[in-house]
Amino acid sequence: MRPSGWRRSTYIVVGASVLLLVVVVVAAAALVAGRQTSEQLAVEPAPPPATAAPAVVPVSDSADTPTPDGLAAALRGVVADPNLGRFTGRITDALTGQELWAQGAGLPMQPASTNKVLTAAAALLTLDRDARLTTRVVSPSPGVAVLVGGGDQTLSAAPAKQDTWYRDAARISDLAEQIRRSGVAVKTVQVDVSAYSGPTMAPGWDPLDIDGGDIAPMEAVMLDGGRTQPVSVESRRSRTPALDAGRALAVALRLDPAKVTVRPGAARGKELAAVQSPPLMQRLRDMMNASDNVMAESIGREVAAARNRPQSFDGASRAVLGALDDAGIDTAGARIFDSSGLSVDDRLTAETLDGIMQAAAGESMPALRPLVDLLPIAGGSGTLSNRYLDTDGGRAAAGYLRAKTGSLTGTNTLAGIVTDESGRVLTFALLSNDAGPTGRTSLDAFAATLRSCGCSS
Repeated sequence: MRPSGWRRSTYIVVGASVLLLVVVVVAAAALVAGRQTSEQLAVEPAPPPATAAPAVVPVSDSADTPTPDGLAAALRGVVADPNLGRFTGRITDALTGQELWAQGAGLPMQPASTNKVLTAAAALLTLDRDARLTTRVVSPSPGVAVLVGGGDQTLSAAPAKQDTWYRDAARISDLAEQIRRSGVAVKTVQVDVSAYSGPTMAPGWDPLDIDGGDIAPMEAVMLDGGRTQPVSVESRRSRTPALDAGRALAVALRLDPAKVTVRPGAARGKELAAVQSPPLMQRLRDMMNASDNVMAESIGREVAAARNRPQSFDGASRAVLGALDDAGIDTAGARIFDSSGLSVDDRLTAETLDGIMQAAAGESMPALRPLVDLLPIAGGSGTLSNRYLDTDGGRAAAGYLRAKTGSLTGTNTLAGIVTDESGRVLTFALLSNDAGPTGRTSLDAFAATLRSCGCSS
């Protein structure tokens, strides 16, 4: 248990002891002073336990819809905040698809991590929700074991029963045990990364983000998303993630990790071992809640493979946009170079982002409905867990607003849904570029107004 856990336990024990001491002293004093009977000293019986009746309560189709004029009036003050910088957005009624408010909605803007909305939507439209990625070990020649990457970035070198970054992650130790059971004597470990092609870093990525912990070079196999400290939120990422995975396998097989190499091409041979990733829906939840860039790039490549495109940055970007175009979602103005939104060169419009949210929250595209459940909850989960809690207006939206966040230097974005006070569900996409010092809180204030504006008349 972490030291902080011990401290919390100590406080509880000490607090209980102090309380017990106070009760004993008070009781003794009362006996001496008033000679109360044991019945008089009896503790009142505890009240009956509280009961709860949790349920999913549907919103009413007849709830009042905000009027465009009423919404414009309610937003006039927050939209004038200079800290929003260059600001575009669109707000739509989820039930009818009616646009209720828009400002520059067709202007391409830097989306930051709201780009992951496109990746998630394309995955839901293209892939099986239970899809898993397989990491294999094959032996192309006697004594050689090749770790073949299949795109699973959740693989971990943590020993059995030790925490991993991703829940239900496959483990290097399982691969090693299967190899031992195969009876093949392994003397050399190699790594096959041929599943992915093209550069390992996208246009518009900053190499400093590797040390900052935001990204790793995209290779077809890595450990804990490339984290060098697997369970630390402060961990930097590795610059050689595939080689690290091969070295971990060598260590598990009691071989010299310094002799591990990355093969120049694909390996074929007898399969010695195989493990699988968590299912797609679990990986999508990790991607959206934690805004996991490595996971987004991996899932983008899955979409590319399913649409017969190379598993590269370009192949994934084209596959994601193609899946959305085929579904009838307007991607005009979209110019994306990755699947995560980390590239400073990415551009998306509020129309595209809100179009996806409207399709997910409405009734026209059931395949996208799970996207709503993947969005972080204001004041409750993921990248919104510590937002919408510090002002009256923000607290009013806590629990009622769900959105994918995006943040880069000078950029703050949100795309999601909110239920207003009348019970009407609205979808929105908000993009703020060249923002001021309080740009993020200004954006939250704008979004929170949608909950409490009372603008249906």
